[in-house]
Amino acid sequence: MELTYNYSDQLKEFFEKNSQIFEQTLLYEAVNVKDKIDEILRVGNIDLVHNAHILVVYVINGEDESLKKFAEQEGIAWATHSIALSFKLEWVHAIRRTLWGFIEKYYKWNENKELADFFQLETDINNRVDEFLNTFFISYSTYKDSLINAQRELVETLSVPIIPIDPSICILPLVGSMDSSRVAILKDKVLTKVSDLGIETLILDLSGIATMDNEIIIELMKCIDGIAMMGCKTVITGLRKEIVKEMTNTCIKFNYHTETLGTLQKALSEHFPIQHH
Repeated sequence: MELTYNYSDQLKEFFEKNSQIFEQTLLYEAVNVKDKIDEILRVGNIDLVHNAHILVVYVINGEDESLKKFAEQEGIAWATHSIALSFKLEWVHAIRRTLWGFIEKYYKWNENKELADFFQLETDINNRVDEFLNTFFISYSTYKDSLINAQRELVETLSVPIIPIDPSICILPLVGSMDSSRVAILKDKVLTKVSDLGIETLILDLSGIATMDNEIIIELMKCIDGIAMMGCKTVITGLRKEIVKEMTNTCIKFNYHTETLGTLQKALSEHFPIQHH
């Protein structure tokens, strides 16, 4: 297939008439990305070939605002679906090379075009492609950071699931492993909730925690002390023998404000009795 050219064609018209050849050339240039096009379309609903045409039109026409918004949208889309940035970088560079190959042919055929016009076009087009990449990466990074923060907040919330059972009593069931990071989150979330909700009794169920080392137990004790200072009583349930052994071996004791009961059911029956009508 050969390029179609009319002497009166503007650059935009030249590209529109030869869009199929442009696609073929682009796919030849994008060695690694061409095999990923279908996968990227399936995973992120991102049509790379169609979007390449949009990018070229914005670049050629000097539609800077549209180019910037398009780059921002692309950045969000790629960040949302965690598509490798290396593919985007290779794809845009392939678009740039293909675009310049076509421009070179266009200028060779159009003898009336001044050389100065070509150099100005080179500056404009390269600046726009660079601006697209810059805006894309900023958008990608910003949105990716927001996703990570949202996921971190969700994880923190799930790791400290404070469940109100009446206006003054809440349950905090802890499951899994406890490390220094989780205890730090626990302190912050619990003290905030005690303050915000006016919790008077917090039932801390540890039946889902198999072990805790000495340092973590001490940090948990500090958290309980902080809760007591805010006028909230802590009821601990479900202490496993491994944790009790660790506490007795190191002579760690709960403060006198803290009540311990064998099971969560026992705590609920004492602090939240069923009302019979």
